[in-house]
Amino acid sequence: MSESSNSNPAGISPWIIAIAVMLSTFLEVLDTSVVNVSLPHIAGNLSATVNEATWVLTSYLVANAIVLPITGWLANYFGRKRLLMTAVTGFTIASFLCGIAPSLPLLVFFRILQGASGGCLQPISQAVLLETFPPEQRGKAMAFWGMGIVVAPILGPTLGGWLTFNYSWRWVFYINLPIGIASLIMTQLYVFDPPYIGRKRGAGVDFWGLGLLAVGIGALQILLDKGQEDDWFGSHFIVWLAVIAAVGLAAFVIRELMARHPIVHLRVFKNRTYATGVALMSMLGFVLYGSLVLLPLFMQILLNYTSMAAGIWTSPRGLGSMIFMPITGILLSRRWDARALLTCGFLVASVSLYMFSHFNLNSGTWGIFWPQFIQGAGMAFVFVPLTTVTMDPVPNEEMGNATSMFNLMRNIGGSIGISYATTLVARRSQFHQVRLAGHINAFHNATRQALAGAAAAMERHGISPPVAQHRALALLYGLLRQQATLLSYLDGFWLFALVFLVMTPLVWLMRRPRTGRAAAAH
Repeated sequence: MSESSNSNPAGISPWIIAIAVMLSTFLEVLDTSVVNVSLPHIAGNLSATVNEATWVLTSYLVANAIVLPITGWLANYFGRKRLLMTAVTGFTIASFLCGIAPSLPLLVFFRILQGASGGCLQPISQAVLLETFPPEQRGKAMAFWGMGIVVAPILGPTLGGWLTFNYSWRWVFYINLPIGIASLIMTQLYVFDPPYIGRKRGAGVDFWGLGLLAVGIGALQILLDKGQEDDWFGSHFIVWLAVIAAVGLAAFVIRELMARHPIVHLRVFKNRTYATGVALMSMLGFVLYGSLVLLPLFMQILLNYTSMAAGIWTSPRGLGSMIFMPITGILLSRRWDARALLTCGFLVASVSLYMFSHFNLNSGTWGIFWPQFIQGAGMAFVFVPLTTVTMDPVPNEEMGNATSMFNLMRNIGGSIGISYATTLVARRSQFHQVRLAGHINAFHNATRQALAGAAAAMERHGISPPVAQHRALALLYGLLRQQATLLSYLDGFWLFALVFLVMTPLVWLMRRPRTGRAAAAH
């Protein structure tokens, strides 16, 4: 008998179950990015600064990160279906409360509730899918699930901008209500717990492990989110966060390895395939989220796109993924070596980011479209095989725990990628500005001619010569800063391309997934 039957006792079509859990996943992933473009509006409406309003994002990410790794334990303790329905209910109610929040502190509090509820949704839905489908069809299942994971963060800024512009920032939260209700109904009707879920209900609760995890992950997430804003280790606040995160996480690991009933089973990392897959997923999050931050900023700051236009023109990446993810699932179901597809995906994604590093101030929309489309195609050949190979050796009883850690490391990698990208652009922009300024000299003919030409043009428009000379100098400095900023973004894209290239050989440390009868009997 196939292992999938244990989690589908009613004989329901696995694709119905896939749609049911996909709704909750899409809901949660969408909310990680849909609020971004609304921050200025939220700040203005609630009488706060934009920096204060960023806690709307930080609070969600911190709560989300704390809950993610303990989802497997929560599902075993309370029951997977019960936890999933509770999480969707909590997320939907918290979304409504966010929409009616009269002040920023209350909005941040409701976002914490929303993030804590949403942290369970990704790993539970992934575990349900992996157990519902037989091993030979897991590629198709992960392709379906992956479309939501990849498309939602890209759709988020566009949808958020449209709702905020045409209605109000509050509709960014209200849009979750119908999706949440539909997810609840379908989960109630079509999702069932396999027999091994709930066996640990009588086991003790590792409160020390839970506390150390909350402190360590919370401090790390705040550090990554606020580091660049507070000048990293130039701030005592950031230094203390780093110390708390290091001590808390180290103590958590020691505690979980020694505890009789750990909330996170770290021994799953003994499996080389799983450990390698989690490491690759962490780096995938680093590159994907880091580049996803850089590109809209590049278009807005250097190409003068509006936030709405920048959101729209980041969508080709999602389009490429939507087209090629089903193809990847079909190839996996026909027993293509997932590691070969994964290698191809990393190389294609690396090439696309290398194409990003050749953008310039005259890059048109179609010049930006095709590299993103190619990257989306590469992501399809990365995400689906990586999930399939990584989870293949994991027993069903450990699937919830394994998917929790898998999703947590992707999120942490993404947070590091975003922090690194923003820091890199700031620091490299200063570096290039100093380097370019060294080539501008008042005694060089080219510099003098440029200043004289600009001043003369201003004088022809009625500006007095002294003022024209000062403005010409300011104009030259503005052009220098623009070029320095451009070079800093290109450095970021080039670095991300290199990371993907270096990661590629690690794929072959993983074992080829089992297929056919051997896998089905597992």
